[in-house]
Amino acid sequence: MSISIADFAKVEMKVGKIVSVEEIPEARKPMWKLRVEFGEGVSKQCVAGIKDRYSKEELMGKVVVAVVNLEPKSVAGVASECMLLAAFNENELSLLAPERNVSVGTKVG
Repeated sequence: MSISIADFAKVEMKVGKIVSVEEIPEARKPMWKLRVEFGEGVSKQCVAGIKDRYSKEELMGKVVVAVVNLEPKSVAGVASECMLLAAFNENELSLLAPERNVSVGTKVG
């Protein structure tokens, strides 16, 4: 399946920093509730099914890439307002991050 450049341009991705990590005891699968800061006073809540791959300590302060213009969705009863990007297969998962230091809120394209 292919999409047009115009459709891809609708996806807004930014660099963010994880500033809080909380458990979601009601979740059926291992999930974290994260608060991700995107600069200029903007932060979003994210629910991520990565609890079995990343500890709370590994995630706190981690710089990540996220899609920030998705419709909010309720996951395990918690609102998720963005989506972290990751490379994954059945055995591995790695959150995507900029190669160099860039400011939180920097656009990704």
